[in-house]
Amino acid sequence: MTIKDIMSKNVQTVTPDTFLNEVARRMQRSDCGSVIVVENDRLVGVITDRDLALRCIADSHHPAETKARQVMTSEILYCRDSDNTEDVARNMTENKVRRLPVLDKDKRLVGIISLGDLASHSSDHHYLVCGKALGLICAS
Repeated sequence: MTIKDIMSKNVQTVTPDTFLNEVARRMQRSDCGSVIVVENDRLVGVITDRDLALRCIADSHHPAETKARQVMTSEILYCRDSDNTEDVARNMTENKVRRLPVLDKDKRLVGIISLGDLASHSSDHHYLVCGKALGLICAS
């Protein structure tokens, strides 16, 4: 099975100049834990709910005055929509991430994949791989 068969196509994006209070509102409205930061139709970063807590609030930044570029993670891991699910689960485990942006052959953002997506669309064997991945990610 390939990633494009199970990825979520509803990806929340912001620009690097979006204020963090708007980033948080988008997460809240969409019930998601991350947004992708894009500029000129290219990925430039990602912001997770954890980033908001640790890089904004814990560092005493004001969300209405702090821009996405100030707290985003600019080292972006991603997968391709044509990748198979087992390889992506293994990659997520090795890199200790719970979700990845999904790019097409032209490197355009087309979706996002989470460990939950992988687990809910997997066979028993793949479900165990996802469970192991989550355990390793949470242990770090």
